[in-house]
Amino acid sequence: MNALQPHARPTPALAGDGVTDAEELARLVERLREAEAKREAHARDIVIGEFSVTGARVPLLHIAGLQTLTRNESAVLRFLGWGRANGDIATLLNMTENTVRTHMNNAIRKLELDGVRELNSLAGLLFMPLE
Repeated sequence: MNALQPHARPTPALAGDGVTDAEELARLVERLREAEAKREAHARDIVIGEFSVTGARVPLLHIAGLQTLTRNESAVLRFLGWGRANGDIATLLNMTENTVRTHMNNAIRKLELDGVRELNSLAGLLFMPLE
């Protein structure tokens, strides 16, 4: 190759050629399995703490994070979804308002949310009665 010629580039595979690299094929199969698992998780009920929520109400982005919530964090989230104030939640769960805020902050961190507004929105989406 002389200095005036551009570097040769590999030609892309044509449609219908299929995947020839075994590692690439394994990666594609794994991605398909992950996508199918997400679809299945979205179709069934999701357990959040001791509560069960219809999978269709749960954003796929938050499924893993919701399943890491503790019992108290999920209880606070449920009462938030029902529209309860922090003081009401503290009374219902027999804890201080400061503890309620701590559980909310832990949930925000675990779910990678931007703040209390997003937490309230997600809680309403998950637990607000549909009737």
